[in-house]
Amino acid sequence: MSTFVLVPGFWLGAWAWDGVTEPLRAAGHAVHPVTLTGLAERAAEGGPQVDLETHITDVTGLLAEADLREVVLVAHSGGTGAVTGAADRAPERIRRVVYLDSGPLPGGATLAELNPGLAKREVGDGRLPLPSFEELAESGASLAGLGPAERALMRERATDHPAGVLHQPLRLSGAGDALPKTLVSCSFPLDQVRALIAAGHPWFAALSGPEWELTELPTGHWPMFSRPEETARVLAEVADR
Repeated sequence: MSTFVLVPGFWLGAWAWDGVTEPLRAAGHAVHPVTLTGLAERAAEGGPQVDLETHITDVTGLLAEADLREVVLVAHSGGTGAVTGAADRAPERIRRVVYLDSGPLPGGATLAELNPGLAKREVGDGRLPLPSFEELAESGASLAGLGPAERALMRERATDHPAGVLHQPLRLSGAGDALPKTLVSCSFPLDQVRALIAAGHPWFAALSGPEWELTELPTGHWPMFSRPEETARVLAEVADR
């Protein structure tokens, strides 16, 4: 059995993993969904002081406080910054890093560079509200599999994301570079991903290393809502490798 730490993307808290957590736990895995500072039940902790290092510390703090080891550390979407940073800070506690319709944030880069369209929607008091679903689709986030119930859940429970997280460059030492890593591509066909890797695209070139494996779960950008049981199955399969 494996130990999973699940880190959600923008606007989401640990609640977003409910449909994935239940089948994983039913299969005997230990699962720790994370709510990052300033989001969901921790919204009151938000503010201009929250940056990327805050969210990295959220993850490394959980690993240390719960004394978790041999962890399968999962990043969805904008959770890449916290997960890539945590893997660099505490590689001795991690068995595999999984990027779920996401990818590693390069050292020195910011989440704003990765998501320039979202950064433009930041409001003046340092918050990034959830855009309309039409705006999300225009920015390239696939809404496949999100019916009225899933969209209503996201809209009801989403919280403004601390904008400071977008603008702090990720600091990396290279300590986590050799960790086994998996890309689970959902909204991009693997053939397209492989073409971007071969072309040396700056956001995909790192996926060519020997520590990487690629797999896919065809759906939209939020597989924990559109295909939760299948997401749990894929994560369990990846953890067994």
